[in-house]
Amino acid sequence: MTPSEIQSIKQRFGIIGNAPSLNYAIQVAAQVAPTDMTVLITGESGSGKESFSKIIHALSPRKHGQFIAINCGAIPEGTIDSELFGHEKGSFTGANEARKGYFEVTNGGTIFLDEIGEMPLGTQARLLRVLENGEFIRVGSSKIQKTDVRVVAATNVNLLDAVREGRFREDLYYRLNTVPITVPPLRERGDDIYLLFRKFATDFAERYHVKPISLPPDAVVELQRFRFPGNIRQLKNIAEQMSVLETEREVDANRLRQYLPAQQSSSLPMLLGSGSTGDGAGNSAYSERDLLYKVLFDMRRDMTDLKKLVLDLAAGQRPAEAQELLRQNSHLFTNLNVAPYDGNPRLNRPAAPDTSSEYFIPDLAVDEAADFEDEAQRVEDIPHETEEETLSLEAKEKEMIMKALKKHHNKRKYAAHDLGISERTLYRKLKQYDLEQL
Repeated sequence: MTPSEIQSIKQRFGIIGNAPSLNYAIQVAAQVAPTDMTVLITGESGSGKESFSKIIHALSPRKHGQFIAINCGAIPEGTIDSELFGHEKGSFTGANEARKGYFEVTNGGTIFLDEIGEMPLGTQARLLRVLENGEFIRVGSSKIQKTDVRVVAATNVNLLDAVREGRFREDLYYRLNTVPITVPPLRERGDDIYLLFRKFATDFAERYHVKPISLPPDAVVELQRFRFPGNIRQLKNIAEQMSVLETEREVDANRLRQYLPAQQSSSLPMLLGSGSTGDGAGNSAYSERDLLYKVLFDMRRDMTDLKKLVLDLAAGQRPAEAQELLRQNSHLFTNLNVAPYDGNPRLNRPAAPDTSSEYFIPDLAVDEAADFEDEAQRVEDIPHETEEETLSLEAKEKEMIMKALKKHHNKRKYAAHDLGISERTLYRKLKQYDLEQL
């Protein structure tokens, strides 16, 4: 396919960019379009996978047939079979009349199944039969029906990992993956980032009747350095925010940074020499550390907040009462506005009172230092049972997993996302803590 033909396809479907990986994906889509081969489009969320399904349909002999895009993750598990394959009257509660499914309605056309990795296993078996024989059965019926539908599927997850974890049928994966198309993430498209930004800025300027946002060279560099985990969708949102909120239409790098989230990736500690995670084992190990660090950091933050609250309350008391309260609980404030720990098993405190601190109480007598020393010594003699019970990582990890599953009604994908770990790691943890029945 010539560059001019690829450019013609871009103009027709509103695709902007000249990255080689993008051009190759468009070329593959155009070459496979005239056939009836099943296509699997992979790419991150927001990278524009649906545009490629439209290219395949529009350039195929089925272009005059119906095209339907379905998000498999948005349809409840109990109704997805009825949505895709239809149902008979009385087949389930609420089925007051017979209904055609998408595979019956789009006979002779194309169905785009987005987020195919979220499809339940039972529905996967029905889909496999459609792909292999063109046959399906309505819910509540025993009559086999025929359909001639081309299936284009898309996913933003690794289906091979899902196959290994038993969440996706292996035979369906190889049946869908006849022709794979990989849509590159925005961060790998180089100068395309600025081209897309200019397009969005112009569009929003027309919509809101303002002058388009422009970026000087330093801001362009800053924009292209950002990783855009949300891909094109995130870039579009940033362009719209700037078009509405900025009074100056030229935005420099400093102003641009206010619209770019500071945390582009995990800020959790990383072991030296670990580098980038390459294989599945590495990813899983790093996810486990993420979870453990999150538990510890949350506990530390909560404890610090509690200390500051108690200290503020004490500061609001009368001087004598505040001093007595601080003296009795001095061990709680060993890490607030104090000198660095010098290794001695005693209470650390500033060498001199810091009158600039909001926690400083002027009436606290200096000669009470001995009382603080005694209090710190008593703290050292506290048994370790309480500390071990509080800091049990396994107990906290199990508790967090159970809370996340309860919060998301046992939807493991969303629970894993909330915990900041992969689904694969969550499944292993469920097995480890004997929570598979949840």
